[in-house]
Amino acid sequence: MALHAEHLPAGVAAQLLEQEVLVFAVGDEHSDTAQFSERYGFASDDCANTIVLRYRKDGADHYAAVVTLGSNRLDVNGAVKQCLGAQRLSFAKREVATELTAMEFGGITAFGLPDGMRVLVDAAVMQRAFVVMGAGVRKTKLLLAPALLKSLPQVDIAALTLE
Repeated sequence: MALHAEHLPAGVAAQLLEQEVLVFAVGDEHSDTAQFSERYGFASDDCANTIVLRYRKDGADHYAAVVTLGSNRLDVNGAVKQCLGAQRLSFAKREVATELTAMEFGGITAFGLPDGMRVLVDAAVMQRAFVVMGAGVRKTKLLLAPALLKSLPQVDIAALTLE
């Protein structure tokens, strides 16, 4: 992993240091899940996307990251809202998500997020042997065992997707 740390944002590299993670380059035009899957032969079940949400709780706005498989649809207004204890919930605006995470839109990952940011991981992600995730930049991906997600601070694993 250390040999490829220069291809990752500093916060992502620092959190993954000493972990068993394969870091690899992809073409920017193949970074989005559907194009990535088609180009590199990974099923969408093997791709874990990280989405930044804005939610209102106790009269204040907060942000959380949600990790879900590319093949699944989040139950945003049900399971995700309940897990966060949110009164209102929406997808974070692109410019807010990139500024908050210091990552590129379309490459945001659960690793290297700001201190105190909650991370929700859909239980289906944890059932995979390995997943491909963003690496903080669009031109780089991570291949890792989902168990690494359990080591993140503020992480909750729950059923977050629709059947």
